Amino acid sequence: MLTKKTTKSPVIQLVLTALFLLVIANRSFINQVINLMPDSSIENILFVLSIFWVLGSMMILLVSALSIFTGIRTAGAILILLSAPLAYATATYGIVFDKSMIINFLETDTHEALSYFNSSAMVIVLLSGVLPAWLLLRLTIPNTYRVQMLSALKVSAVSLFSVVLLGAFYYKDFAAFFRNHHELTRYITPIAFADASIKIAKQKIYQRDTPLITLDATPVIQREHLDTKSLTVVVVGETARADHFQILGYSRNTTPELAEIGLNMVTDISSCGTATAVSVPCMFSRLDRSEYSHYSAEQQENVLDIIQKAGYEVFWVDNNSSCKGVCKRVNELTIEQLDPKICEQGTCYDEVLITALKEYIALSTAKHAVLVLHMMGSHGPTYYQRYPDSFRRFTPDCPQSDIQHCSNEALINTYDNTIAYTDHVLASLIHELEYSSIEHTQLLYVSDHGESLGEAGLYLHGFPYALAPESQTTVPLLFWRNTPMIASNQCAMHNKDQYSHDNLYDTLLGATAVTSSTYKPERDILAQCMGQESLRIGQP
Repeated sequence: MLTKKTTKSPVIQLVLTALFLLVIANRSFINQVINLMPDSSIENILFVLSIFWVLGSMMILLVSALSIFTGIRTAGAILILLSAPLAYATATYGIVFDKSMIINFLETDTHEALSYFNSSAMVIVLLSGVLPAWLLLRLTIPNTYRVQMLSALKVSAVSLFSVVLLGAFYYKDFAAFFRNHHELTRYITPIAFADASIKIAKQKIYQRDTPLITLDATPVIQREHLDTKSLTVVVVGETARADHFQILGYSRNTTPELAEIGLNMVTDISSCGTATAVSVPCMFSRLDRSEYSHYSAEQQENVLDIIQKAGYEVFWVDNNSSCKGVCKRVNELTIEQLDPKICEQGTCYDEVLITALKEYIALSTAKHAVLVLHMMGSHGPTYYQRYPDSFRRFTPDCPQSDIQHCSNEALINTYDNTIAYTDHVLASLIHELEYSSIEHTQLLYVSDHGESLGEAGLYLHGFPYALAPESQTTVPLLFWRNTPMIASNQCAMHNKDQYSHDNLYDTLLGATAVTSSTYKPERDILAQCMGQESLRIGQP
């Protein structure tokens, strides 16, 4: 161990820092590039080496740019400390830190964020981040700031010249390779993270004073529904993938209680995103996935605003991190951790939502109401904390957050236990509605996104949508109501290629009989089940 500071020239410190960032922080990028090479011919080896040389030059330029404000040692230490957890998350879970993932991270509560930390993460971040940063800070530079900057400028100039030289030889190869594999740029740590963060900050600053866009000033409840008391429950699931629901064809008995209920619709659909911060606001937005952006959705009304404006009492009850801005203009309640039997380790089991529904039915005087229940569901990596011991049906399970160290069998068992518990909660909610005194009750459940469980080395969720596996983008949608459907035998089954979160806006308007100029009947999933009843929505 160094007991006193060692003197090294600024050039050596700059190059060593860049080399460390190249080899350690970008190990996932390096592996991706190597795996994409068709063979180990001399030409391919030289091309791969040229990619790494360019990446190393980029690291030198990054350290040099930051050192203008902090000096070379501090700049290197900051970048190493920043890169360590990013590189760990990418290498371990396949997480890519693009704009959507960073937004998701910013909107994650403290407990959820801490669930990703475990002994393995701490050791790796310590060895790849804290220790090398400390060692770098132990070095001294016997030069003035001006000399440091001149050294950085010289090294940067040499790096740029070498990149230009390589470009002259390999321009066509670089252009073809990164055009075909443009997603690789998202793995460059910490440049991709910094680039996405800057873009988010610029959008925030630009749009902070933008007024809310009104989509429909005069939505109303259809006249024939005005005299009937109604309660619509919308359950927003968390991290539930459709192919682990037995009622959607899964081989395991994960949904025994729902199988006994006469559900009007059971289908799989495509999600709008692969992370909660994207999917939840997107599914309630008028914007389709192809045109959706976090900031555009923030600046206009969503379907809950329209339903509330029509005359419904709208209430959002959250047992997750937050409503991601969807409920900012409606009533909202976040579950408090009061009952030690169902609330522990910073979260509550989703049974609290059953209690919330009972209390709402008992206390609300609204004639027409929509109650949104946001589940904790199957949120990872601490899947084992999402169900009580009585639902530990599939064993052995994986009682730890570093899920990559569990066997595939244990990981699947743990995840399936969360689905079985979700089955119980949903069935219980339906029973509460079924036996209430309210004339018209209905429940719609849809998950925000799916989850990877080790397939192809991927874990959790949040992968860029264009590259995400179906396990992260195919989610279940279930519908039940206490009055007969006009044509229930026509309800959708296995329509992920036809239906998606884009259909939820119109489906909710149709289910609540809200006449709105924003309604598109052809997008209403329930229209074919409810016959012409739904097709009249939106007509004067």
